Amino acid sequence: MSLLSTINSPAELRNLSTSQLPALAVEIRERLIDITSKVGGHLASNLGVVELTLALHYAFDTPNDKIIWDTGNQSYTHKLITGRRDTFHTLRQFGGISGFCKREESEFDVFNAGHAGTGVSAGVGIAEARGFLGQKYKVITIVGDGALTAGMTYEGLNHAGMLQHNSIVILNDNKMSISRNVGAISAYLNRTITGSFATWIKAEAKTALQSIPRIGEPMLKMARRAKESAKGLILPGLLFEELGFRYVGPIEGHDFNQLLPILEHIGKLSGPTLLHVVTKKGTGYEPATKDPVWFHACSPFDRATGKPKKDSSTPSYTSIASNALIRQAKKDSRIIAVTAAMAGGTGLDRFAKAFPSRFYDVGIAEQHAVTFAAGLASQGMRPVVGIYSTFLQRAFDQVLHDVAIQNLPVFYCIDRGGLVAEDGATHHGVYDLAFLRHIPNMTVMAPKDENELQHMIYTGLTLDGPASVRYPRGSGLGVPLNRELKLIPIGKGELLQSGRDIAIIAIGAGVAPAMQAAQRLKSEGIVVTVVNARFVKPLDIELITTVASEANAVITVEDGVLQGGFGSAVLECLADHNVSNIRIKRVGIPDIFVDQGPQHRLREQCGITADGIYHTAKELHPAFKNEPVTK
Repeated sequence: MSLLSTINSPAELRNLSTSQLPALAVEIRERLIDITSKVGGHLASNLGVVELTLALHYAFDTPNDKIIWDTGNQSYTHKLITGRRDTFHTLRQFGGISGFCKREESEFDVFNAGHAGTGVSAGVGIAEARGFLGQKYKVITIVGDGALTAGMTYEGLNHAGMLQHNSIVILNDNKMSISRNVGAISAYLNRTITGSFATWIKAEAKTALQSIPRIGEPMLKMARRAKESAKGLILPGLLFEELGFRYVGPIEGHDFNQLLPILEHIGKLSGPTLLHVVTKKGTGYEPATKDPVWFHACSPFDRATGKPKKDSSTPSYTSIASNALIRQAKKDSRIIAVTAAMAGGTGLDRFAKAFPSRFYDVGIAEQHAVTFAAGLASQGMRPVVGIYSTFLQRAFDQVLHDVAIQNLPVFYCIDRGGLVAEDGATHHGVYDLAFLRHIPNMTVMAPKDENELQHMIYTGLTLDGPASVRYPRGSGLGVPLNRELKLIPIGKGELLQSGRDIAIIAIGAGVAPAMQAAQRLKSEGIVVTVVNARFVKPLDIELITTVASEANAVITVEDGVLQGGFGSAVLECLADHNVSNIRIKRVGIPDIFVDQGPQHRLREQCGITADGIYHTAKELHPAFKNEPVTK
């Protein structure tokens, strides 16, 4: 019988001897590789924390003690040993378990998170709640070194150091975020990997000195002065100590003989403690160690080779956007590309190879990325911020305050727009159309296909103010690509076909299924107008009001939230221009957080498919009552 099959909770894990833990770690790695090869997922990061996860649950009394995983995408081992072993094969699947921590799933999932840098702040809040409620438990937060480029992490560390309550932060140092870590903090951590146990020994020495009558305290003061004068050139961890933490480490994160006694030791300490643990992404699976970037969030793959199981012959929207940027950058030396730890995901790694001096990866620092781009733009450069929609949310204030108010030409290439499938609620890019359209000076675009995307890239780079283009994850529609790029008139939509029964006004990924629905309706004698809006802002007021006035009913379609989104913009337009007495239905993301699942399945759930649009049209068609209907 395998060891893993006997573990239904951490209490059963703690019944094992320490000598059995390495064998259990091997079993878990086998399970992680097996399942992710079938369903995809965050493999490399999870392979890197198997021993650390087991050691944490072995050393601490979970779920009474609280373990908080920053981002949560490294929680697979945690899930396997906290009652989800038998459902683990449903990982990231529709109706299955989440690829991130989810409080609704288990009492062991203390805090939900999909964006890096939130863990320490959450841990500080949980530790403070413990005091208010008169409870006694340990609070342990695991953060990756990539999260140290996120300013919020330092805000949390600073507050924890000020409060001085008992809490533990585990720094999982694997030199990677999504891409390889960058910046001064990463360099600093690399320099600390020279003195294992140095600061633990230092802490023990401090205790010993304090116990010596009369001479102990003077010697301790002298040691403090010496440390201060050295400015951290010798001793690691000074940064964290200055923030009020006791620093311990660095230690080997794959060695139970180091992990277990250290965790037991720091669990007895008072005040905030930071344990620096060094791990390696992909440990136990050679393809993942060789390519941790791809295996950070991989699609299903052949286990024997590590190669993707399917490789679409149709170029992705990401690659089309990257190619268009490179084409224009060859003609305009002012074009600068900026990303926040997403060089590979946004396709800007290719831009970096072509123009290394004009590419910046600022790490997990979305706010800085946007304001950095604003600084570049203020001096005549043409910065492009390549970013996932879900992460642009983190820089909303900077988009508004630092870019839009100054009307600076920062161009946002927003990848993963719309429903992005298996990563679920924390990663769907469904809010950008809504939160960008109300910002003055912004131009907001979304293409109907990959060919239109390249023209929008070209157009956005010519504008004298802030602009965005958002596009979905995955392959394009396979349409031919024009060799010459052309300007798209700002605020002008495209009339794809005319009809007087129903007008379908769609944006972005909603256009193709709208056309498919129109063809099906035509075969049943219902003649439909289809508009490719192209712009959420500025809207093509003339086109929208004309087609709405001539139709008996209107349907708007978007791969974004209905609340304040594209459909809302159309309703506002019609109200402002006195177009009334028509039936209107909006198709898009309802006022819910959508869980994980295949992209097509989630679109079906929200009605953003040809079939969904067809049935919406059929609901409107029979009556054609002259009364407005909103969804």
